[in-house]
Amino acid sequence: MGFQLFLMQEGPAAVQAAAAKKLTLLDFAIKGGWVMIPIILLSLVATYIFIERYYVIRKATKEDTNFMNRIRDYIHDGKLDAASALCKSTDSPSARMVEKGISRLGRPLQDITTAIENVGKLEISKLERGFPTLATITGAEPMLGFLGTVIGMVRSFYAMASAGNNIEVSLLSDGIYTALITTVAGLIVGILGYFAYNTLVVRVEKVVFNLEATLTEFMDVLNEPLKTGR
Repeated sequence: MGFQLFLMQEGPAAVQAAAAKKLTLLDFAIKGGWVMIPIILLSLVATYIFIERYYVIRKATKEDTNFMNRIRDYIHDGKLDAASALCKSTDSPSARMVEKGISRLGRPLQDITTAIENVGKLEISKLERGFPTLATITGAEPMLGFLGTVIGMVRSFYAMASAGNNIEVSLLSDGIYTALITTVAGLIVGILGYFAYNTLVVRVEKVVFNLEATLTEFMDVLNEPLKTGR
């Protein structure tokens, strides 16, 4: 009761301020206009891509530290079938690279290296699937927000022109809401998308480093029999 008397004393401005505090995120999204629809949809797509790629890349970064030691023992013992079976049972980019190298044994080392590198490029390409879409969304979201800003300002100026001398703040509020809310939403999604994209890029670079290390170690294994006289 006391709060209602306070609002009556303060006037319409206080009533509007109290009502504004009750606005939910959904209310703000609605006030942002139709531009919020593509902003929200693209943000959901970006979230899905990030979560799905993050899981796939994290799985690819897990390496069995004893894998190459077992491959070395199999090759030195002439058990190429066992080495190939180990690669097939190990679900990792490195294992698929080594499997390709084992299948090329007996050919010149340059041919083996080229075959392994080609597999490595294919594996990296698989991991980067969805990256262009995520990068596009990250760049497009702020522009959609700016589009909403322009639309909101046009609506506000149109309302001012239509009102003539009877201009009220309520006539401009819809356009201002559209302008500010879409700008904020576009920037938030764009910034988060930028961090998400770079997080994935860094993790892929770690996988690339692991593949390069595996290639070097595998080629060393092929040269070891020549060095030891086996």
